[in-house]
Amino acid sequence: MDCLARIKELLDERGWTMYQLSQAAGIPQSTLSNLFIRCNAPSIPTLEKICHAFGISLSAFFEEPHETEEEHEVVSLYRRLEPRTQQAVLYLMRAAGKNKF
Repeated sequence: MDCLARIKELLDERGWTMYQLSQAAGIPQSTLSNLFIRCNAPSIPTLEKICHAFGISLSAFFEEPHETEEEHEVVSLYRRLEPRTQQAVLYLMRAAGKNKF
């Protein structure tokens, strides 16, 4: 598993910056930045702090994502759309994802 890609995924899901993660995890931002710059996997203690900040367990961090019924339906419906309509749907979803409710 690519730990850095998973961290990036979790950041994106929450709309967090690296700075926000560093604050929530109690890890210097330079430490997190260096992990990505050097493409190094975090140590277990660092990963535990990251997981705690995200509110997940280590085992949840390494779990393969499971698609919900709703997610499956969205993908299925999306695939049936014409390319132009797919682009419109993506635009709307991206715009909605930027709003904080």
